Amino acid sequence: MRALFFLHFLFSLFLHNISDARDTITSTQSLKDGDTIISSGGNFEMGFFSIPAAGSINRYVGIWYKQIPGQTVIWIANRETALTNTTSAVLKIVEPGGPLVLIDGKNEVIWSANASRSAQNPIAQLLDSGNLVVRDNREDENFLWQSFDYPTDTYLPGMKLGWNFLTQHEVYITSWKNENDPASGPFTHHFDPTGYPQLVTKNGSKELFIAGPWNGLRWSGTPEMDAYSPHYKYHVSISPREVYTRYDLINNPVLTRVVMTSSGELQVYIWVNETQSWVSALKVPRNSCDSYAICGANGVCNITASPVCGCFEKFTSRKTRVGLDYWSDGCHRRKPLKCKNGTDGFKKYSGIKWPDTKHSWFNTTMNLTECEHKCLKNCSLIISCTYHSCTAYSNLDIRNGGSGCLLWFNDLIDIRVLYQNGQDIYIRLDSSEIPAEPIRVESHASSKGKKVKIVLGCLLLLIVMIVLGLCLGLNIFKKSKKKMMKLKEWLELPLFDLSTISRATNNFSENNKLGEGGFGVVYKGVLDDKQEVAVKRLSKTSTQGLLEFKNEVICIAKLQHRNLVKLLGCCIQGEEKLLVYEYLANKSLDTFIFDEAKSKLIDWPERFSIINGIARGLMYLHQDSRLRVIHRDLKASNVLLDDNMNPKISDFGLARSVGGDATEANASRIMGTHGYISPEYAAKGVFSIKSDTFSFGVLSLEIVSGQRNRGFFHPDHSLNLIGHAWKLYKENRAWELIDVHLASSCDLSQVKRCIHVGLLCAQQRPEDRPTMFSVVTMLSNDNTLPEAKEPGFFIEQSVNKGNYSSSTQKTSSRNECTITDLHPR
Repeated sequence: MRALFFLHFLFSLFLHNISDARDTITSTQSLKDGDTIISSGGNFEMGFFSIPAAGSINRYVGIWYKQIPGQTVIWIANRETALTNTTSAVLKIVEPGGPLVLIDGKNEVIWSANASRSAQNPIAQLLDSGNLVVRDNREDENFLWQSFDYPTDTYLPGMKLGWNFLTQHEVYITSWKNENDPASGPFTHHFDPTGYPQLVTKNGSKELFIAGPWNGLRWSGTPEMDAYSPHYKYHVSISPREVYTRYDLINNPVLTRVVMTSSGELQVYIWVNETQSWVSALKVPRNSCDSYAICGANGVCNITASPVCGCFEKFTSRKTRVGLDYWSDGCHRRKPLKCKNGTDGFKKYSGIKWPDTKHSWFNTTMNLTECEHKCLKNCSLIISCTYHSCTAYSNLDIRNGGSGCLLWFNDLIDIRVLYQNGQDIYIRLDSSEIPAEPIRVESHASSKGKKVKIVLGCLLLLIVMIVLGLCLGLNIFKKSKKKMMKLKEWLELPLFDLSTISRATNNFSENNKLGEGGFGVVYKGVLDDKQEVAVKRLSKTSTQGLLEFKNEVICIAKLQHRNLVKLLGCCIQGEEKLLVYEYLANKSLDTFIFDEAKSKLIDWPERFSIINGIARGLMYLHQDSRLRVIHRDLKASNVLLDDNMNPKISDFGLARSVGGDATEANASRIMGTHGYISPEYAAKGVFSIKSDTFSFGVLSLEIVSGQRNRGFFHPDHSLNLIGHAWKLYKENRAWELIDVHLASSCDLSQVKRCIHVGLLCAQQRPEDRPTMFSVVTMLSNDNTLPEAKEPGFFIEQSVNKGNYSSSTQKTSSRNECTITDLHPR
């Protein structure tokens, strides 16, 4: 039941100290923090509170989550004017249907909420959504006033952000002034209706970040939304009456809130019951490319490039010097637009965040061809062409092949490269910059007979060639077709010709060799379009074959996450089996952390970021991806690093997907890498998502210490790295595990937390290990962690007929090849 409290004419409700919300209160009591005025039947309650950290006597009336440790406030009535030096306050309606007011002990109005109309029997109600409403007791939905129309810093599910054009009222969220002062700060988050509506974060009147327009699936500039799409759904409404967006939880799986922080970040928080804490699931801006218009007009930001700003093909920079300081003028077309019939055309650019849509026009019914014609016709006189012509177009909605029309005018602002879920845009250029299509000339009537003869001759020749082809290569054709059909069944993935790959890798030259693993050799390649790639070639002597090849293709191609390596395509031709990946210049993590010279190049903040990135990638595999995937071979050499040292999990040859809600399976053979395999998998062939958690725990300790688990040597004992970390943890000396190169840059509390989390992940029993969702949560906050239990394999292990026994190995081993141990079952 939803709790009600009635606000009658001249009837006062006092802040009071009670355990339950009541319909009427007749006595005044002293104000105390946490006093409850009203409680919803769901997750919220409303009452009186102060901010202990502020150390002041300021008091506020607000709404917070109930039954959650601490006090997470989501709305404040009197944020601008605190209650001070008072022991009582009154919340009342001055007259029937009049304003709802908060009056202090001096009978001064501290805050008021004007109702939209009068009512004879008004009541106030705190809904399960967290929305405080004032309504006529005879009506359910026609509210006189609601707090969702006047939010503070928190955007809740079901709340509308946007404009009501009839009342000229805008709903937006505003940051606190600082962490201890809830008064309105400088940062705001809006659904801006100018042009085609888009989400905008501002500092005062200055744009800081634009999430991009809605493209039917997500906000154009936030591809990470897909990772959370199973949990909520966005709605966008555009009409002459109002423009708004809201998001709703699907089946109410988790508590979620979006907060405009006092530091200018927009944070998405999710409540995690396991750790009893809020975890930050998404934060923007994420990096420098999220800064609004950082590369100027027509400039493109690419976070993996150096410098990050650049120009589209067919554009050139206005400045000759490099660096962000010289990009304020952006880029311009190599050849100016003439704005005459037949002088302009369009070039398609893909994989980007759509530009700012303040200067745009849209239509929901046009197709892409009509959109092109509309843009081409919209061209002003030459003297004003630069400022008043249509400069680009795209589909408005990218679902189901695309629909609708979105036109941009003037310069294109705030564009960035997106490596996942980027959109297409067609940009206007001088026609000389666009390759001409072949010209087709129709035959004259006098040549009709000749045309028929040519057509018949061509058909006859085609039939002869088909017959010869069938006769000469029927078996090869059938085999190839069978393989290709199977591949098509797996997924929609670009297929490369062997000749293309051979040319890209200089015929698989040794000079192009990047490394070698259980699958085979990996080569660097450069495709015909100058794109750099990494080509993994199945070795003829490899213990992995078509099954593992198919497994890797199926797993990685259907997964999209910033912390997973991106598969660009594959090739099966004859005996050759090739996988084509994005090229990552910094290669694998092990080449840094286990190298005496390179380990000095990555300081503690970078290592901590790498640990978090790997954790988020595993969380996506286990929980948020379309397939629940267990990697089974997570190790330092299978984590690649991009130009910005962002980690990307790779090598899915041993990965297994499990259906439905399954999290565990059995294996007929043990596959993985010594030092990272979990005890239950090594001994019984049982693997689960907790097997990956164990591997992550080992890898975290390796990243912190800069030493391998296998081959670890200490003069005082025969423990491996896990055992050494466990020993230091029990003796309260965990910080001694840290790599000596990190002494000057480490955050001691973060280091100790990472070691603690690593040991929690490496515990002997899988049920004692946390999920990766919990790991991400534990790494992102300062809440107290549970005590770690004895880890598995904390003494250097060796394999003996499938059983693991102690070893006093003293020498360091660099062998990290994936192994396959056969066991009878």
